[in-house]
Amino acid sequence: MSELISKQVLDVEVDFYGWCLQDVDDTAVPVTFPEGFEGSGFLAEKEGRLDFTSAGHTHTATLTAEVWDGEPLEAETGDGWDEAAEGTVTCSSGDLAVWAVAGGPMPIYVHLSDHGGQWSVRARCRGRDEVRFLAREGVPEGVERYLVQFWPAGV
Repeated sequence: MSELISKQVLDVEVDFYGWCLQDVDDTAVPVTFPEGFEGSGFLAEKEGRLDFTSAGHTHTATLTAEVWDGEPLEAETGDGWDEAAEGTVTCSSGDLAVWAVAGGPMPIYVHLSDHGGQWSVRARCRGRDEVRFLAREGVPEGVERYLVQFWPAGV
């Protein structure tokens, strides 16, 4: 059974319906965010980054990032999610910076490991309908919630 290695809960400043997790080693990312951000589909894999499309234009989302030593059981992700996707990301630095579309890199990152590698990713999101409505009138906080789980690819 897989074990949880670390868990981070972060505030993500979303703008223009998107945000990204990108390798902090910019030399490992041939096309840096937001270049190539299409805003379609919940999760898009790019080399060295993961692009997320949000349901709200401008707001603060909550990201729970979990790092596991192997694939977590599906039951551990819970249910009632609005969106779900899986993929992989290569991260040479071991850290993924959080980026906004217009706001650029935020001073927060997801720590995967002390070395680089390829990671399997499972992403889930809830609160999308509510943030879609609330973001029309204001800048909601913590309404859209993401769970992104990472574990070494091939494990």
